[in-house]
Amino acid sequence: MSDAFTTRVLQITTGSAETVVDLTADCEAFLREAAAGRDGLLNVFVPHATAGIAVLETGAGSDDDLLAALHTLLPADDRWQHRHGSPGHGRDHVLPALVAPHATLPVVAGSLELGTWQSVCLVDTNRDNPQRQVRLSFLG
Repeated sequence: MSDAFTTRVLQITTGSAETVVDLTADCEAFLREAAAGRDGLLNVFVPHATAGIAVLETGAGSDDDLLAALHTLLPADDRWQHRHGSPGHGRDHVLPALVAPHATLPVVAGSLELGTWQSVCLVDTNRDNPQRQVRLSFLG
């Protein structure tokens, strides 16, 4: 494969609680190597049926607000037809319809072009699966 396309898989441990994991530093480290100062696109993809990728502010409460909003929209109760795992797990399978399992972001001169307060995050409400993979792909 040419250096126009490079990919790497991150192994992320999310634990047993609903969480938002900031992947921005991992994305930047990948781009330092893969983009090598070039322009292109970074695709971030989580190959799981119960997780998503979001671009949002972290550290000022927005990540907790997102989890609270998802809990309001997708309560962990027995209303879900998909029933295995912990109670309310069916809602985790609806999450990717609201928080897509991917994001494609611009890369300019080898750097991620995010806004001042934006971060690239893994959103995981599934307490039953503490191990996640995230695929980073750079297309130059």
